[in-house]
Amino acid sequence: MRSLVRPPSHRRRFLIGLACALFFGIGVGLALLIAARTAERHQLAAREAVVTLSALSELLDRVEAPPPAAEGGLGDELSALGETGEPEAPAAEPAPPQEEEGGMGLGDELAALEGGAETAQPEPGEAVRRAVARFATEHPELRSIRVVTFEGIRLEASTDPADTDARAAPRRLEREEKDVYDLGQRLRAAVEENRETKADGGAPVSEEISIRELPDGGFSVAGPVERGGAVAGMVQIRVAPNPVVKPPAPAWLPALLAWLAPVAVLVLLGLVLGERRTLLAAAALVLLAAGLFGFSRWALGVQEAERRDTARQLAAHVNAQQKTTGHLLAELGLGGASPLHPERWDVDVYRVPRELVTAKGTLDEGRLGEQIRLDAGRLTRSVAVLAVLALALLAFVGFGAAAAVGRNLVYYRVAYAYTLPGILAMILLSFFPFFYGIVLSFTNANIYNSNKSITDIWVGLDNFISILSDFSIARSTPDGLVFNYQNFYWTLGFNVVWTIANVAIGVTLGLILALMLNTRGLAFRPIYRVLLILPWAVPTYITALIFKGMFHQQFGVINQIRQIVGLDPVAWFNGPLTSFAAVLTTNGYLSFSFMMVVSLGALQSIPSDLYEAAKVDGASRWQQFRAITLPSLRPALVPAIILSVIWTFNQFNVIFLVSAGEPAGATEILITQGYRMAFEQYRYGYAAAYSMVIFVILLAYGIFQNRATRATEAIGE
Repeated sequence: MRSLVRPPSHRRRFLIGLACALFFGIGVGLALLIAARTAERHQLAAREAVVTLSALSELLDRVEAPPPAAEGGLGDELSALGETGEPEAPAAEPAPPQEEEGGMGLGDELAALEGGAETAQPEPGEAVRRAVARFATEHPELRSIRVVTFEGIRLEASTDPADTDARAAPRRLEREEKDVYDLGQRLRAAVEENRETKADGGAPVSEEISIRELPDGGFSVAGPVERGGAVAGMVQIRVAPNPVVKPPAPAWLPALLAWLAPVAVLVLLGLVLGERRTLLAAAALVLLAAGLFGFSRWALGVQEAERRDTARQLAAHVNAQQKTTGHLLAELGLGGASPLHPERWDVDVYRVPRELVTAKGTLDEGRLGEQIRLDAGRLTRSVAVLAVLALALLAFVGFGAAAAVGRNLVYYRVAYAYTLPGILAMILLSFFPFFYGIVLSFTNANIYNSNKSITDIWVGLDNFISILSDFSIARSTPDGLVFNYQNFYWTLGFNVVWTIANVAIGVTLGLILALMLNTRGLAFRPIYRVLLILPWAVPTYITALIFKGMFHQQFGVINQIRQIVGLDPVAWFNGPLTSFAAVLTTNGYLSFSFMMVVSLGALQSIPSDLYEAAKVDGASRWQQFRAITLPSLRPALVPAIILSVIWTFNQFNVIFLVSAGEPAGATEILITQGYRMAFEQYRYGYAAAYSMVIFVILLAYGIFQNRATRATEAIGE
């Protein structure tokens, strides 16, 4: 009898699989390309704002600072006369005053000062305010300019509409403007810290330019103002939204061609190949690779054109700023000063020149080519990841897995509807953080580059190599052997010893107590059960803090008991062995209850007929334990031991709260070490790699233990 079920069409499956894979790969690639182009334009707007700030800073640097005497009062003038109130004897006889030329004697000068007469000297900061006003006039895109000097905490110059009338510059900063002063001090501290770091041969670590995007798309940019090599103040500008920052129009036609052409070719090949699955799979694979390759080549060209266009716009902006600043210097009477340095205006947040624009205002093609190659590398890596995912999607659909999943979803739709909320919660709360941690482990993410994209901080396997290739566990010194407690292998070794010791204590104590509670006719058994399960029922951190207090050197109850019996108190956390004993005691108290409950449940499930038959055969209690009890406990005890090993290996609370890794990190375990790297050293990528190493170790242990004991097979039997 002929079957009524139609065989699956491999042509249709691979055609749908290729269409879905190309749609995913090209669609995501196009979205990434648009995001990259938008980010490039956004970065151009930010860099143009920094160039404008740098040009203004150089203009202010060249404006002559007022002489210190200009700010002095009558007291300062009088102090120059000496403590006796009489002028000091001059080294040479001064020329007599020329009264016909308007000269004044000392008495006339004092009288003029006491009478409030104005001198001919300009008001302090007047040149700065004039330069700022002219610069704002030449730059209509600047909403405001504010110049703050640290000496006197003054707002030296401002074009902000809010700084008018009584708030007009110059004036002392008000209390509500403390954030402005704090920003300036932070920039000054960053400059000084980076100078010290550079003197030691390191790279700058603190941002010397503050760039903040405003809600309307503009920028607030602030940088230090230096005089004589010292940071004397801060200049802050607010830039209106730049029209170049807008998402580019998606190029649908090339993407559509890259998707449609391979699909059309597979349709034609399907007419020739028929239902031969292997040939169809090979053809779909080749066409998928060809489609993604063609799209990537087009995307590389688009990205390169975008990079060159933004570089030309940036160079044009630098040239315009150079021309404007030179004109203002000539207008202010400073045209004869040294030439400007526009090649230093395009800098990063550490004020390190990007070296894209030369002193002549032209583009450095070598530097631009290097940036284009970096862009190409990032895009190639992204397309490679997309290709792997698209290939998986093609195989999933083409080989029938998608159809099988679809049938199961339809058949078990009610069950899946009930479990859908739990599945979504698992994806958001477990799987997404896990896979994000995997990605993060291949980067050098830290607190200083948190605003950069993953591709910018990608370091590949460097974190894992740094962790696993450092074997400096100990070194020999004249005083003896010194251990490096921060080394990964020391921490791993301590972690293994810690886990084995705790699991051994927990299993042994738990099994012994379970055997005692399983004794027939035991009086007060319910009370014993409640008391013995309390260590597991009380929150771990409460127990850990209690034990930390018990092991306190001066006030702890353990040392108090030692002193009562005539022993000296022990500084439990000053030595590795005593610190290990303290945390081992704490966790041993916490761990036996779980093993007791598991063992007791398994013991009560063993049929009593087995023991009666063994007694008839003359077996002793030890023989009954070995031949009946232990084999019957294995299906329950082995998974419990695996869980206990994993929990103990990652027992954060006891180590962190009781010993805190003391002394000097000797009792740290991997999980607490990773925590300190992430939240004390802020090395997020390195800490994520540490976590991945922990995961691989525990995964390997779980697989080995499960296969070696065949616990799950015993459950099935």
